[in-house]
Amino acid sequence: MTQPKIGFIGLGLMGGAMVSRLQDKEYDVAVLGNRDRTEIDKAIARGATEAASARNVAETTDIVMLCMGTSAHVEGRMRGDDGVIAGIKPGQIVIDFGTSLPGSTRTLGAEVAAAGGIYLDAPIGRTPTQALEGKLNLMCAGDKDAFDKVLPVLNDLAENVFHLGQLGNGHAMKLINNFFGQTTGAALAEAFTMGDVMGIDRRQLYDVIFAGPLGSPFMELWSAYALEGNPNKLAFSIQNAAKDVGYYDQMTRDAGTPSIMVGGALGALRGATEGGHGDAMVPELLDYFAEQLKQG
Repeated sequence: MTQPKIGFIGLGLMGGAMVSRLQDKEYDVAVLGNRDRTEIDKAIARGATEAASARNVAETTDIVMLCMGTSAHVEGRMRGDDGVIAGIKPGQIVIDFGTSLPGSTRTLGAEVAAAGGIYLDAPIGRTPTQALEGKLNLMCAGDKDAFDKVLPVLNDLAENVFHLGQLGNGHAMKLINNFFGQTTGAALAEAFTMGDVMGIDRRQLYDVIFAGPLGSPFMELWSAYALEGNPNKLAFSIQNAAKDVGYYDQMTRDAGTPSIMVGGALGALRGATEGGHGDAMVPELLDYFAEQLKQG
């Protein structure tokens, strides 16, 4: 069976790694990036073609994929005379791999359907390194027949592919997942800092907590910075985490059920970003807590 031609928009670290994986699997790929040409040039050197616009991506490929930072970025590439929707062909499938607001996703889905296409959301779990190996987690949602059609491609990108029901549920799941992770991370930052204040050795604090039911792979990865100075086992920036948890907060408000728990993590992440830590990795939130709790 002939492989579909893939159009890929948004070649940051994650998107670039996904395109590299697609090229390893011998897909024909058309790419469209933004300001940083690092991953675009790598893809072109391996045989990808560079599209002139998002509309051109849709017009010249079978499946369109987007991997972008915010809902606004996705909307900007989807709409307008040069947007994806303007170039959609009947039955064409568009997949948003970014972390977007479910409401935005459902609105775009209706616009894509009106143009004759099908929109799926499939936000990503795991890292660019795992993307290179085809070992991502994908939280997909939307039309099941369309999902089944693109599943072979998704399986080339991911170790675990979930279908979560109606369009937007993938993005809702990703926001819930990230809220839980960042809330746990903020609690760990305070726990290690308070251990420092009370004179408890960090390794002993870790060993005691990890030996109980709170021990987890997430705690192990997050704590590598506290124990070894290595923040890159969870290579996700504080400012991106603040964006995602902010989206979770907005999602809960849009649903008419404002979160009870979000304030602590969101306040810490935004405070750290405003305090100059935004480009640091999320385990380095520990430094912000140390600044705040050890004052005086």
